Amino acid sequence: MAYDTFARFYDSLTDNVEYEKRAAFVCRLLSFCGIPNGILLELGCGTGSLTALLADRGYDVIGVDTSVGMLNAAREKCAPLGSRVLLLQQDMQALDLFGTVRACVCALDGLNHLPDAAAVRRTFAGVSLFMEPGGAFIFDVNTVYKHRAVLADNAFVIENDDVFCTWQNALQPDDSVEITLDFFEEAADGTYERSWEQFTERAYPLPEIAAWLEEAGFEVCGIYDDLNDAPAGETTERATFLARKKAAQ
Repeated sequence: MAYDTFARFYDSLTDNVEYEKRAAFVCRLLSFCGIPNGILLELGCGTGSLTALLADRGYDVIGVDTSVGMLNAAREKCAPLGSRVLLLQQDMQALDLFGTVRACVCALDGLNHLPDAAAVRRTFAGVSLFMEPGGAFIFDVNTVYKHRAVLADNAFVIENDDVFCTWQNALQPDDSVEITLDFFEEAADGTYERSWEQFTERAYPLPEIAAWLEEAGFEVCGIYDDLNDAPAGETTERATFLARKKAAQ
């Protein structure tokens, strides 16, 4: 799952993502936890849009992603921030940091891309290992409801000045969704070049995710509907978790 092809078109295909609003929401939760600054780990940082905003708001951000293409885009975007951003090519389920962090963020369903529940639990354990007691872990996930009712077996077409993209979903019996993206990019001679990316997103019941957090040494402080203070409900499409690392016993 390199996502290097997707990286070329990611920003133009996600220009409807409210990064400023998402950064403000994350920072509000962090301030609520008494963490207005310090070292922050971002899992699945992608092309660095949220990374740059969090660094600009006073955090020293370690951005982690598996995709070289995504990290190259993030490096260019975050260059003006200098040493406030460190980018690492790592798998989020096998973290290897030099020290501890005060907080961790994983946005835009990064955890849904992990291959199975065991990988999610390994990721939680790794975040816990490198987090200071009292640190905050904020992440969002696409819900089982979204997979069944919104993504399902649907197909979408996205077109802009940069690319024509077809997005095809295939809902599986375990509520995972196989996603195929076909990109058509116009060449200089007027012909179109096709490239593609394929991956699977997996969704889990929210109580199971909460139990895995507790298992990893976190206390779940809230599970919210996306970008607001309302609790997640049966029709929530993206749920945001706020968890705190428990003090050592």
